[in-house]
Amino acid sequence: MSSKKSAPTKKARTAGPPQGQKAPQGKPQGKKAQQAQQAAAAAAPADTAPDGPRPARITAAAVLAAVEGVVLLGFGVYVLIMGLTGDPESPQQAEMLGVTVLALAALPLLAARGLLLRRRWSRGPAMITQLMALPVAWTLVQNGGGLIAAGAAIGVAALAVLALLINPTATEALGIGPRDA
Repeated sequence: MSSKKSAPTKKARTAGPPQGQKAPQGKPQGKKAQQAQQAAAAAAPADTAPDGPRPARITAAAVLAAVEGVVLLGFGVYVLIMGLTGDPESPQQAEMLGVTVLALAALPLLAARGLLLRRRWSRGPAMITQLMALPVAWTLVQNGGGLIAAGAAIGVAALAVLALLINPTATEALGIGPRDA
């Protein structure tokens, strides 16, 4: 017997099982087979929704985030229209503010949709939106008058969404484990 192995035999041992099949248990896999499985796992959609019903906490957080997004959208449209048709001191600044607020409205709306679909990526944008809302709420409350109610509503909604999203039930429902959180 020769000490050299033929190329097809070596290739068959390191190539691993055909795609879609698991490797036989108990047998060590070659390095290339492990790399191929890791590549296949990376190519698979990693952001699939976990099984089971969606918890009410996730639904409530999604609804609150969506309401915030719709309010921002309405405010952005209002400012944009007033910048175009009204008589602001600086129409360019009003239009830019309207466009900026419209762009900012996309973040909570996308996060709300992701939460409803139980996508794990949606927790980050939803929490960031709430953290950005807290200083806005504080500023509105500090300005007094009719803005106190708006600031209080924004602050309560932001704290509620944050509390809902850091709950272990919500993180598990989104497929975020203790190491991922």
